[in-house]
Amino acid sequence: MMTRIKFFIIFAMPSKGSKMIMEEQQGKRQIIADYYTAHFDELLGFVYKQVKNADDAEDIVQNVFLRLLNSDKMISLITLPCLVYTVARNLIFDHWRRHRIFDEYEHYLQSSINDDAIDVASVFSVTEITEMLERGIARLTDNQRQVYRMNFFDDLPVSTISKTLNLNYKSVEHRLGSARKEVRKYVERMLA
Repeated sequence: MMTRIKFFIIFAMPSKGSKMIMEEQQGKRQIIADYYTAHFDELLGFVYKQVKNADDAEDIVQNVFLRLLNSDKMISLITLPCLVYTVARNLIFDHWRRHRIFDEYEHYLQSSINDDAIDVASVFSVTEITEMLERGIARLTDNQRQVYRMNFFDDLPVSTISKTLNLNYKSVEHRLGSARKEVRKYVERMLA
């Protein structure tokens, strides 16, 4: 009984190292919070200039700071401005990548519809496309399916997925790449 109590006391009391880590995290959060209040409008203007939509711009700016708060990277007053704009730029690229896919599909629909006679069979509803996508995902292996859903539906980057699943980064990247190819081939076959 005595050894259990000692064991509990040792692990229940925060060590000096864990105290320092907690203080560093608090300091990091404070630096990010101060930067957020001082430069929110500036960053919002930068993002809005790129995406031309106020709601999307505000969402991207919020996501920048959320990612920074959840980041395990070292953040200081010197590194923060560059990191903020790098994360913002990457989120803008992701935004445009998503819109490019929607634009391609919209272009496909517009080109398949003739002005004189609308071919109703060539227009797919959102439900039909979702069902196609789900059937394509069902064709994947369990490992690929899990990674693909986390990336596509939860919008998680490969690094977060690899940490969550406790897998190697390259392994997750490979599974996601092969899953995307498989789903893309299936959906293209179904849309043709």
